[in-house]
Amino acid sequence: MKKIWMFFVLFGGLSLAVFAQEATVEEAVTDEDLKKYATVEVMTSEFVQKKTDELRNMILNNEVIKGGARYNEIKAAWGDEAKLTAANVTPEEKAAYQVILDFQGSLQQSVVDYKTELIKDDAILGVSTYNKVNGAIKEDPALKEKMDQMVEEMKAKEGDGDNPVN
Repeated sequence: MKKIWMFFVLFGGLSLAVFAQEATVEEAVTDEDLKKYATVEVMTSEFVQKKTDELRNMILNNEVIKGGARYNEIKAAWGDEAKLTAANVTPEEKAAYQVILDFQGSLQQSVVDYKTELIKDDAILGVSTYNKVNGAIKEDPALKEKMDQMVEEMKAKEGDGDNPVN
């Protein structure tokens, strides 16, 4: 699961580079800009967690595969008919596993789409603010640290039952 999470973060960041445009006039990044950017990061993190939980539940609660142990057996044999036969993988289990694989494969794009919509929404962040903050945190490690701290504080508040992003 950690590999999936890392892949989402890496790919999501790269995919969003399409928004990066050279600013003709450098504007100072305000605390409000940073807060909006951090809010999008937290919302995206929550979305990834929700989707990861969905995937985990699909595996653990699958009526055909019947849990993680069997899922792992099928995963280890997947792509090798001899191993699938040796593991007594049924056609129903193959179909159920394929549904899980399809969902897993769609996760990356769903995260990118979700974050892109948040960025495009001027009420949440807006493309120009995203570009301004994204460029600034790439150039200024102190600003990046400040934004990372905001994200951590928002996540900590969320863990206390508060919801900073709504």
